[in-house]
Amino acid sequence: MVQMDKTNTENRVSAGTTDRVAIVTGGSRGIGRAVALRLAALGYSVAICGRDEAALEQVRKEISQSAARVLSLPLDVTNPDKVPAAVRKVEQTWGSVSVLVNSAGIGGFGPAHLQSEADWDRVLDTNLKSVFLLSRAVAPSMIQRGAGDIINISSLAGHSAFAGGGLYCASKWGLQGLSACMAEDLREHGVRVSVIAPGSVATGFSGRGPKDPGKALAAEDVAHAVAAIVTQSPQSFVSEIQLRPLRK
Repeated sequence: MVQMDKTNTENRVSAGTTDRVAIVTGGSRGIGRAVALRLAALGYSVAICGRDEAALEQVRKEISQSAARVLSLPLDVTNPDKVPAAVRKVEQTWGSVSVLVNSAGIGGFGPAHLQSEADWDRVLDTNLKSVFLLSRAVAPSMIQRGAGDIINISSLAGHSAFAGGGLYCASKWGLQGLSACMAEDLREHGVRVSVIAPGSVATGFSGRGPKDPGKALAAEDVAHAVAAIVTQSPQSFVSEIQLRPLRK
């Protein structure tokens, strides 16, 4: 089966396209980087998006060392004018997108009544609006193909509340609702929308404080969940995966 997949991919590559094309936002570090590496290992051509061009280039080199096809796309995922152009570039390079992983995200903690409107916009635009923009851009080609996976990286904070989490929890609760509704909108077209909601992950993410690596998930754990979603049988649909560290 592995050889068959490889042969099919090579045939498509010779025609200037491939049937395994992925976009990963927030691909320059943390969860996004781990997801991009995992998808490349599965045979996907991977476009990584982010604002930090230097960090993106480092990940691009890392992925390309495995002979995988990778495209670095410096992108502000909150910009409605830039997102469609970035998706078009991927489609013109490799063909229609089969997997979108919305991994870009930021923190923003403190009592909601002490936050500014700019703080609100920064968190909600990055964690929620970007998912809307990217998903809207890839959906038409997925619908046309009758297949595709949109995977949104949420958080257990999308199911719980805590002091100082007003902006962050609002973005993640909103992401849960958006994802669930998109899943119903798109499933009849063969497109799956899934959510991965991890607990504490040991990355450089600016959360509420330092994380004990022995009591936190690794970015690779989230990447493993992404791999489980994209390798499930075509007639099945995993709507949400919740990940927790084994030890509290």
